[in-house]
Amino acid sequence: MTTKPNSLEELWMPFTPNKHFKQEPRLFVSAQGVYLKNHRGETLIDGSSGLYCIPAGHGRKEIADAVHRQLLELDFSPPFQFGHPLQFEVARRVAALAPDGLDYVFFTNSGSEAVDSAMKIALQYHRAMGQPQRTRFVCREKAYHGVNFGGTSLSGMVRNRESFGPLLAGISHIRHTRPPEHKFVMGQADSGGTDLADDLQRHVDLYGADTIAAVFIEPVAGSIGILPPPKGYLQRLREICDRHGILLVFDEVITGFGRLGENFAAQAFGVTPDLMTLAKAITNGVLPMGAVVVADKIYKAVTEAGPAKGIEFLHGYTWSGNPAACAASLAALDIYAKEDLFARAKALAPYFLAQMASLREFGIVTDTRGIGLLAAIDLEPVDGKPGVRGYEMLQDLFNNGLLARITGDTLILAPQFVCEQRHIDEMFDKVRAAIRRSMNRPALRAVG
Repeated sequence: MTTKPNSLEELWMPFTPNKHFKQEPRLFVSAQGVYLKNHRGETLIDGSSGLYCIPAGHGRKEIADAVHRQLLELDFSPPFQFGHPLQFEVARRVAALAPDGLDYVFFTNSGSEAVDSAMKIALQYHRAMGQPQRTRFVCREKAYHGVNFGGTSLSGMVRNRESFGPLLAGISHIRHTRPPEHKFVMGQADSGGTDLADDLQRHVDLYGADTIAAVFIEPVAGSIGILPPPKGYLQRLREICDRHGILLVFDEVITGFGRLGENFAAQAFGVTPDLMTLAKAITNGVLPMGAVVVADKIYKAVTEAGPAKGIEFLHGYTWSGNPAACAASLAALDIYAKEDLFARAKALAPYFLAQMASLREFGIVTDTRGIGLLAAIDLEPVDGKPGVRGYEMLQDLFNNGLLARITGDTLILAPQFVCEQRHIDEMFDKVRAAIRRSMNRPALRAVG
């Protein structure tokens, strides 16, 4: 038997320019608190909470110990026709954090799976209510709802869709929430909210209210580059949905669990959806886990329409509510409560947003925006080639001590809730230095 020499060749990496990465790899080998170490032994500060999923910091012993104990006690429990106690405890804890009336939780393994599950729940709900013709979904331009077929179809990110053909039919998109007049507005813009939301009414008039099952909305568009909603926007969407019997779904995969200083964005904005999709911080990013939080009326309609002893919802995953993931979730929820991390995030947000707004001074910064502990800047493309400057900055920041999220020519920061002001200062010192370097040298050749 022969073995291949160690290399980076066998792995096909997600959302990565594979050819270039394997020439100049960026590897992490350890992490603790707000810092990581790369394969060269260099320390980086985590400016993106991993991938928006680690608000309580890396290396939390409480979570590791809980998972270890659970693996020794019950490592797997089949989720079809059987259960285990931790599933019910996590569901109870998550429902207690959710807005009133959202009392049922369906477990998945990721945000992508949560979105596709929510689509199925919406379709089956309308069928149970005697309206099976409601099969259309409305989403938004510049939206991201994961990478499964349903979520990719909902998403309004052109690059994520263009390689895969027509995807699912019956999906239309309303306008995004960042018109040019809102440039350099931090937080929620005062104007334009109701006008942008009235796009939904236009879709109702065009397709017919009785054909639309649900509207999927990120309360704050995240992966495309942090687009806060203008004031009144979410409220008007709720009004239109209520008027026409359409379900409103909030994708809170990024905004959930304290990112805006409240349990969920639904509470931060004072708007209650019919379903919420969750993931990421539900386990502090330690193990894969997602969930759909469902209004009572939906759960009861679907289950009561089903057979007396038969399966009501023919959907689920092998690892739905996995015991180890549930143990990680309970430990993470305990940390959030014990350390009052959502309140810490709320207190830190004004300082963080002020630092992001200050980047407007650089000539290549074309917009700054943010809300809570989510913020972004747009950088001027190099020679009209989108993405070149952003990819160069991704590499530059890695080489100079900062993990940040880059999408196109947009730089996103989403710090951990355990950060202090000195950590925010450290992040922005590195960002400013990287911007200056980008302004003073030619950009790298575009890759991918």
